[in-house]
Amino acid sequence: MDLKKIAAEKARELIEPGTKVGLGAGSTIAYLVELLAAKPVQGVEFYTSADPTAALLRAKGIPVHDTANVARLDLYLDGCDQLDRELNALKSGGGIHTSEKLLACMADVFVLIGDTSKLVDRLDTRYPITLEVLPEAVEHVRAQCLRAFPTSRIEVRRDAGGKPLVTKHGHWLADVRFGEMPELAAANQVLKFTAGVVETSLFYRIARKAILAGPDGITVLTAGNSPSSA
Repeated sequence: MDLKKIAAEKARELIEPGTKVGLGAGSTIAYLVELLAAKPVQGVEFYTSADPTAALLRAKGIPVHDTANVARLDLYLDGCDQLDRELNALKSGGGIHTSEKLLACMADVFVLIGDTSKLVDRLDTRYPITLEVLPEAVEHVRAQCLRAFPTSRIEVRRDAGGKPLVTKHGHWLADVRFGEMPELAAANQVLKFTAGVVETSLFYRIARKAILAGPDGITVLTAGNSPSSA
């Protein structure tokens, strides 16, 4: 049983003709693109910040539109590293969270999709909160994090040669790791609004819905409401 494929099949039902839809990255999104190629939804404009997703869409003959030319989306679908029952999520692995968050915030509805292994009662320290930062601001950001969260540490993400990874925006990535995950509202406030931080991988109170596939079927979580099965 491929749970990600099952989640993608359910997510496809949300895509309506004539809408503007943003797609994230990952294997669940790749399944979704395959489904859309096999059975297209008419008149949909697709947007993505992920190069692999853009390449897959184009390979399937599906046009990819420029995010710079749109102010809002009807729907944004993406996976995550981890989410809690209030639909707060961490999207730290890919390092493109700034562009992903832009699409998520542009959308009338942001839906997380994946399998139930991603769901936890409370976000924990298995994944860092990743920051996209101005290179010259790294030490300032480190000092501010230590002041607010004394058990935290910041590691600049580096390539195989030891050089800092550079985002497509020309910034660096810095992983903030905690001894214990702080209260999310405080973490979001401190990290997001520290001078020199472009954006964080903590998606705090942005998602409206989650579609999660598990051994017992599909679970749909809605922000502020109890889970339901579908």
